[in-house]
Amino acid sequence: MNKTIAIIGAGMAGLMAARALRERGASVVVLEKSRGVGGRMATKRVGTAVFDQGAQFFTVRDAAMESWLADWERSGVAAKWPGEVNERWTGRPGMTAVAKRLSDGLDIKREHKVTAAMRVADGWELMIEGHGLMRVERLVSTAPVPQTLALLVAGGVALKETLAAELGRVSYHPCLALLVVLDGASAVPVEGVAIKQGPLRWVADNAKKGISPEGQGAVTLLATPAFSAEHYGKTESEVAELLVPAAREWLGSAGVVSVALHRWRYSEPVTTWAERCVWLPEISLGLAGDAFGGPRVEGAALSGLALAARIADTLEHEESAD
Repeated sequence: MNKTIAIIGAGMAGLMAARALRERGASVVVLEKSRGVGGRMATKRVGTAVFDQGAQFFTVRDAAMESWLADWERSGVAAKWPGEVNERWTGRPGMTAVAKRLSDGLDIKREHKVTAAMRVADGWELMIEGHGLMRVERLVSTAPVPQTLALLVAGGVALKETLAAELGRVSYHPCLALLVVLDGASAVPVEGVAIKQGPLRWVADNAKKGISPEGQGAVTLLATPAFSAEHYGKTESEVAELLVPAAREWLGSAGVVSVALHRWRYSEPVTTWAERCVWLPEISLGLAGDAFGGPRVEGAALSGLALAARIADTLEHEESAD
């Protein structure tokens, strides 16, 4: 039997859990369905412009995160948001840089999409699209809760009725992110704009933020949950027709060169689970993510750390029993 702990998802929760468990001596493999790491800490290039297309910044309010932040700052992958007086931090050269730093040295299998998780006598058997079966001793899922539940259903795994019902009520807001390339500088303030009314909730110029080349506006427009839910199925051009006019005062006199649309189906949890993680030692299954730790980058990170601590305690108890 493979004694490895498999972690589904290379977002902040998964990466933090993986690093913490590896530091405790555990064998860990991270299974990520996409080509990159970081989840919503995503950075995208559109022509010569560079955009943070998901999380725009992160904060550190919990003492448990201070040493991590110190490492990220020291290694140059995180810095204060330019011109920002509050405690907002950004990745350098983009938000994904923090995730890449966390992934250093980890066994991460990219483009490994888990389609079913089956409970077997000595652990878990995972069906991976295009790669067959993988057997592991313990399983952690940091995927959005609906996706995690779908994997268990596909594998014929039935959680206890009460827990399954509670997890089934976890839902997420969607978010449409429109990436706008301009032919000149925008009118967006250096620190970005949080908008209280209309279809937009956040506007930031990635050139002024310091991650895209200067001289050409690279503006990320994040739509509100209500707008995103209503227009989620619309085409890129249809969304642009609605959002670009709403952002005109921030785009200034510059012309729009191109747009790109990214859809975040599980952008942030509607509500947060009462505890920072779920750990079921009787079936060696753990769940973590921002639905447990809170709808922020730090929340996801703390959830991953909390689950890693719970699993490590189980491992130590088993070793002492032997």
